[in-house]
Amino acid sequence: MPDSSPSSDSLAHPRGVPWLRLLAVAAVVAAGWAVLDRALVDRRPIVVGLLHSQTGPMAISEKSMIDAEVLALEQINAAGGILGRPVRWVIADGASDPQTFARQAEKLIREDGVAVVFGCWTSASRKSVLPIVEAADHLLVYPMAYEGLEQSPNVIYTGAAPNQQITPAVQWCHNTLQARRFFLVGSDYIWPHCVNAIISDQLAGLGDERVGEAYVAYGSSDVDEAVREIVASKPDVVLSSVVGDSAVAFARKLRAAGVLPDRTPVISFAVAEDELRIAGREDFAGHYAAWNYFQTIDRPENQAFVRNFKARYGSDRTTSDVIAAAYDSVLLWAQAVRESGTAEVHQVRNAMRFQSLDAPEGIISIDPTTQHTWRPVSIGRIRPDGQFEIVWSSRTAVRPVPFPLSRSREAWEEFVAGLQRRWGGAWINTSPRADRVPAATP
Repeated sequence: MPDSSPSSDSLAHPRGVPWLRLLAVAAVVAAGWAVLDRALVDRRPIVVGLLHSQTGPMAISEKSMIDAEVLALEQINAAGGILGRPVRWVIADGASDPQTFARQAEKLIREDGVAVVFGCWTSASRKSVLPIVEAADHLLVYPMAYEGLEQSPNVIYTGAAPNQQITPAVQWCHNTLQARRFFLVGSDYIWPHCVNAIISDQLAGLGDERVGEAYVAYGSSDVDEAVREIVASKPDVVLSSVVGDSAVAFARKLRAAGVLPDRTPVISFAVAEDELRIAGREDFAGHYAAWNYFQTIDRPENQAFVRNFKARYGSDRTTSDVIAAAYDSVLLWAQAVRESGTAEVHQVRNAMRFQSLDAPEGIISIDPTTQHTWRPVSIGRIRPDGQFEIVWSSRTAVRPVPFPLSRSREAWEEFVAGLQRRWGGAWINTSPRADRVPAATP
């Protein structure tokens, strides 16, 4: 009888051997692809810079911009990053000082190797950072309402241009409040001087009167002289571009002097929910502010944004226009990186010019010609709880016009250059006594 026991050959070559060989080959191939993937695909973090004031008189307004940008970056990383890469951020303190802003921008670009800088609040800080960004042919995303009168290929402006905040507020005061006598007050630096020039042109066109114009030293709480001038001139309305800690002192002194909202309302271009959260709300209640966003906007997208912001930073926190703009800025940049397939500055900068976003305040989009952002406009009355009752809204996004049509672009650029020359090359007036503005109709 034949031997039915397994042969030595069948023991040496079991049926499972081919599968083992296939598994071994697959492992080698997978390892090879992993090596190739690491060699060809950049997995290093994309580094971005957040440049705002964490100290000094502007910290009251700028710290929350950092919070908004970090929230957006954390959400991006939680969703897997961008192009398979995590995003890492470097936070730099501008210390409410234009020269410090410039030095920190240089460090972020040259030493930290950031792919973009999200930064600045005041126009003095932006004007100081601008030469650094332009010399490096880099990218600054500026998430703050400002005076316009500027257009740089190295800046994406995601806050309001003057026709998206300033001029609608003046027209509303004329039409709704029936104001004819206006007092203009601001902190003594580039933004308020430009804002008040724009307003003065508009008042002349409306046939209204500018009964006074006063400036508070930048970062100072000494507002007494400005308040005395307002009381003496008896305006129908006060238009305020006083910023930071100065705005808190200004509101307190106005109320103490009997300048109350039922008779002389103040329209602010620099006070929002976040400042009201910290400051004495009773001093501001009843007055107004003009912005592109308020926390009380009734949209599902905004409700989700507010909910996420409070979940991250605490139920006592509020959102505001600049918080929304800072948050939007990061998302617009991230979209541009994905679309470009790279974080390289020049390609992303070009791609950002064509981005749109269903933002908390509504649909916004970057205008490819001016690199400013289409945003809706609103005016709100300050409630005792520090929130805003929206009393007027454009409802849809308004096209940005960085250079108001009351003067030519060349004339506006010369006006800005003239201020800088008058202030010895700086963007803040440090000699206000030598630069008084007469109370006169333009």
